[in-house]
Amino acid sequence: MSLFSIILALALEQVKPLSGARVDALLAAYARQLEAWFNAGEHHHGIVAWCVGAALPAAIVLGLQIALIWFAPLLGFVLNVGVLYLTVGFRQYSHYFTDIHMALRLGELDRARSLLGEWRGVNSERCNSGEVARLAIEQALLQSHRHVFAPLLAFALLGPAGAVLYRLSLAFSRLWGEQGDRVSQEFARFSRQAHNVIDWLPQRATAAAFAVVGDFEDAIYCWRTQAQVWPDASAGILLASGAGALGVRLGMPLQAGLEGDDRPILGTGDDADADFMQSTIGLVWRTLVLGVLLIALFWVASWVA
Repeated sequence: MSLFSIILALALEQVKPLSGARVDALLAAYARQLEAWFNAGEHHHGIVAWCVGAALPAAIVLGLQIALIWFAPLLGFVLNVGVLYLTVGFRQYSHYFTDIHMALRLGELDRARSLLGEWRGVNSERCNSGEVARLAIEQALLQSHRHVFAPLLAFALLGPAGAVLYRLSLAFSRLWGEQGDRVSQEFARFSRQAHNVIDWLPQRATAAAFAVVGDFEDAIYCWRTQAQVWPDASAGILLASGAGALGVRLGMPLQAGLEGDDRPILGTGDDADADFMQSTIGLVWRTLVLGVLLIALFWVASWVA
């Protein structure tokens, strides 16, 4: 059932993808409401808000999942597909990458900059073509993990409740930490800690998959020697492994100076360009196919056993 749910949900998402902006807006409104209810400037308020906002919905989905398995398996299948369709966003954001790639191919640098800025939420007007390609590849590697591979793994391990828990924990860890004041940071601290725990295994599974379907030796080397120097250690694992698998250099300070100098070199290959963006598409698809095949093997093994 889980394998068929994944295949059907991915097919539906290809045919009728949800709007990533609309999903983000709904999650942002949900996070703001929880913060308005619970944020009084203490760490334990953030714990309560996270439990109510993420753990409770996941527990409800788990209870519903168990009940449907026993009393209405077909509705359980519908629940699986519906949750995956809402939490796995393969095409919610991929159009940005595709459009940036096409713009660079056509020499439309201004359009590529505009699309990159809209996607990342950061002004990219002074980036050159190489920087646009580099930042787009970085964003694609991170988004493919956060919105495809990690929720799929959470679903494979814990069912729809796992996918819900991952998606909500990701949203809260990012949305509640956006403001820089002490009250908000104290409130957001637990959500970041909880997501780091939840994402520990998916991060490493995605990084390992990048290595398997790409340049294995360079991916492992970059993961072991470069990931820890990236400011965000969790993102560093994904970016270092992805850069090594692709044979491209990511990171590095931007000439435009838009994001500071705290961007060490990741990867050991050539500078990023539109050709490497095409390679990134291939890497992501191969990783997805590998993941589905592994799930299929475990599913067959469970039936044989």
